[in-house]
Amino acid sequence: MGNSITEAGFYESNIWLYYMTHFPELKISIINAGIGGDVVKQMNDRFEDDVLPKKPSVVVLTFGMNDSGYFEFNETNAAETSKQRIQDSRQYFNLLEAKLKALPQVKKVIMSSSPYDETMTNKNGVFNGKSKAMEQIVQFQQLAAKSNSWAYVDLFHPMTEINLKEQQIKPEFTLTGPDRIHPGKGGHLIMAALFLKNQGLAGLPVAEVEIDVKKGLVKAENAKVSLIKKSKSIVSFDYYANSLPFPIDSISDVWENPQKQSDVLGVYPFIQEFNQEIFKVKNLSEGTYHLMIDGRKINTFSAESFSKGVNLALLNNTPQYEQAQSLMHLNDLRAELEKKLREYYWLHFNYLKGENLLFNDSELAFQKVSEKAKTDWAVRSKIASYQTSRFPEIRSLWESNIKQLTDKIYQLNKPNSHLIEIVATK
Repeated sequence: MGNSITEAGFYESNIWLYYMTHFPELKISIINAGIGGDVVKQMNDRFEDDVLPKKPSVVVLTFGMNDSGYFEFNETNAAETSKQRIQDSRQYFNLLEAKLKALPQVKKVIMSSSPYDETMTNKNGVFNGKSKAMEQIVQFQQLAAKSNSWAYVDLFHPMTEINLKEQQIKPEFTLTGPDRIHPGKGGHLIMAALFLKNQGLAGLPVAEVEIDVKKGLVKAENAKVSLIKKSKSIVSFDYYANSLPFPIDSISDVWENPQKQSDVLGVYPFIQEFNQEIFKVKNLSEGTYHLMIDGRKINTFSAESFSKGVNLALLNNTPQYEQAQSLMHLNDLRAELEKKLREYYWLHFNYLKGENLLFNDSELAFQKVSEKAKTDWAVRSKIASYQTSRFPEIRSLWESNIKQLTDKIYQLNKPNSHLIEIVATK
C-alpha cells in the first residue's frame, strides 16, 4: 500500500520475480495497492475499501514522499508549513496504525519511502528542505514499527547514501529520475534488493557447485549434482539447481526516466547478494575450455577462471537464464494488467469518491470524469483506461488474465536438469 512509486508496480514485481525464481515451489501473490499522489490520510480513508477486501496475510505500508509536501518548501513560511504537514501525517498514520493493530492475523511491514533526491545536479524540481522533512516521517515510521514489533524496511537512508557517494564522482547521478521523486528501473531494483535483504535473503546462492578433478564433487549448495566424467581435460555432470537465476532487464520503461536495471549494478552489489550461480572446477590443465549445457556451447573460459568460479547467472544464453527471462516477461504482462486496475481505483479514490460516486460506474460517473479531464491532467491520463475499466466484465477479464498468467508462471518456473560439459578447446 503506497503512492505512485508503488502504483508504478516495478519494485514489487521485482520482489515477486525473485520469489518466483528462487523459491519456485512457494506460490504466493503480491497485490499492488498503490495510488499515485496519496498521502497517508488517503491511504487510511481507502483501507477498508481497497486493501481489506483482498484479504491479505501481509500488509506492507509505505508513505512519506507526498506527505512531506513540495511547493511549500519554496514559500516564506516553509518551516511552519512543513511542521504542520509532518504533524498531519503522524495524526492520520495513528488512525491507520490502529486499524492495523486490530488485525492480529495480518503481518505488518512498515517501509520508508525511497528518498527525494535533493542533492543531484539538476535545475528542475528543487524543494530545499524536503528531504529533512521526509526524514522526520521516516523516524516516526521506524519508532512505530519498533513499538508494535512490526517489521521495518529502510529504503530512505541506504538509497540516499548511494546517491551522495556517486554524486561525488558524477554530480548528476541519481537513483530517482529527472523529477527527483520517482525511481527508474534501476532504483526499483535496489528497492526490491533492500526489501529482500531485510528478510535475510541476501547471500542465498542460486546454486554453488565445486568439483575437483582429483577429488570429485566437493560442494553442491542448493543443487543436485551427479558426476559423469572427470579428467584434466573434460568434466561432465548432471546438474539440477533448486532455483533459477534472476534475469536483469535491460529495458527502460519508466515514464520520462531512461534508467535501466543494468545501470545500477555498479553501485549496488545485487549480483553478489542475489544472483550467484557459481561453477568452480579445480585442477584442470592449463588452457581454455568450452562450457556446454545440453549439448549447446555457452561460452569459453580459462582453467584459471573455472578454478576461481564462473557465475552462470551473468550468462543470458544458458537454458536456465532463458527460462527465467520467460518468467520475467510473463510477470511484466501480469503487472501491466494490474496497472490498468490500479488506474481504475485511482479515479475512484482520488476523484469519484469526492463526488459521492465511489464504485459507481454509471454514465453519469463517466461524464463527470470526462468533464474533469478537461482541466486535470492526472484525471486526463486515466480516462482512456476508464472507458473500458468501468465495465465490470472488463475488470473481471483482466483479473482472470492476471490469475492465468500467475498460474502459468508457477507452471513454468520449475527448474530442469541439465547436462553440463566442460571440455578443453583444441
